[in-house]
Amino acid sequence: MKKLSLIALLLTSAACGDKDGGADSSATDDSTADDTASGDAFVPECVDGVAAVSGEYTQAKVKLVTGCAYLLSGGVFIGDDVNETILEIEPGVTVYGDNTTLSFLVIRRGSKLQAEGTAAAPIVFTSAVEAGSRKPGDWGGIILNGRAPINNCFNGAESLPCEAEGEGGTGLYGGGEPNDSSGVLKYVRVEFGGRKITDENELNGIAFQGVGSGTVVDYIQAHRGADDGVEFFGGMVDATHVVVTAPDDDGIDWTDGWVGRVQFAVVQQADGLGDNGIEADNSNDANDATPRSAPVLSNVTLVGVPTSDKSDLGALLREGTAAQLWSTLIVGFNQACVGLSQEATFEQAASGALVMATSIVDCATSFSTDVEGKTADDVAAWYNGASLGNQETASNLTKPYDLSAPNFRPSAGSAALSGAQQPTDSFFESVSYIGAFDATTDWTAGWITTAAD
Repeated sequence: MKKLSLIALLLTSAACGDKDGGADSSATDDSTADDTASGDAFVPECVDGVAAVSGEYTQAKVKLVTGCAYLLSGGVFIGDDVNETILEIEPGVTVYGDNTTLSFLVIRRGSKLQAEGTAAAPIVFTSAVEAGSRKPGDWGGIILNGRAPINNCFNGAESLPCEAEGEGGTGLYGGGEPNDSSGVLKYVRVEFGGRKITDENELNGIAFQGVGSGTVVDYIQAHRGADDGVEFFGGMVDATHVVVTAPDDDGIDWTDGWVGRVQFAVVQQADGLGDNGIEADNSNDANDATPRSAPVLSNVTLVGVPTSDKSDLGALLREGTAAQLWSTLIVGFNQACVGLSQEATFEQAASGALVMATSIVDCATSFSTDVEGKTADDVAAWYNGASLGNQETASNLTKPYDLSAPNFRPSAGSAALSGAQQPTDSFFESVSYIGAFDATTDWTAGWITTAAD
């Protein structure tokens, strides 16, 4: 069944039943017939192989099962921001975002997304437009709202546990629960999502809004999104094995007090798309707001497009962010590999709260800044500080710019094959290589996509 005809069918088919009251137990289609086997979970009704998903779901558990395709229509909200609703998605399920409405999926505070795919059967969120005609922004992406701390309430004197409204009408996030859990995302792909509503109101591929450290994020891809690939709005969520390919804006973005950890991440830009590999903010309203953004990242590979004026900075560190970037490899960005912006960011660099260590930059221009009274030499002095082990050298990756069959592994003799260090934190695996990959293993194999449309 083609995806365009799938949309037409779903928009004219019956709704999912009484979403607040549960599925109709008398239904006889394959999906609802399995309700008993799924425990007390509500399973949206599957008609001719497809099921419509729309509105708000507040049952204790909602389940999307294999053997059925699911279409998101408009904003879909899991939970009521108070009581727990669990959305469980089985491995191999595909969820389509309707492009005729602003469709997106929101997991509200107190609820969870249990999306545990496998390398052989990833869970895929994609455009409902027929393959070959899909484009960034066909639908709105995934948003997780948690109750972990954010700094949006900073008033110049103190920052209290607070909440904020997510962009695009995606609900409230934030609070005072750092260990809050929004569930599990494992082997999850999000394709052709994101949506720029206005210059200050945008949806991303995957947005973590005030998400707590109890959430598990491992093996996720954001592909050809209309805004940022993955964005962290405050919170304390950690992530491993993150892939962002061909984003229309930034690859990995953080703001509003995010203090999580990431290991093994790759961003690859495409010609005519993109902005920065990493765009890192504390708060643009108050650069010294607390809790200050201070994530710790290790083994990150950022790939730009040397000939594209859309490819700006590999890592733009600004708005007073702190951070630790360990064993990071940046290659091919048109403007510069690393840039610092705002005086408050230079203050974090001078204090040692913003640091890069055992990293490699490989761009025609290594460093830049737009801060009055500062120059690229000041950024270089920070990067090349004593005992950090940073290098300005050729990365010698195998095929980093190939969009259809990329190979981000270092070639023989590459400086990236040795010299790496990681933070002294049990979260981080100890490896010897710089960047996200060693010379032999491609952890993206088999579960990511490189489809252009």
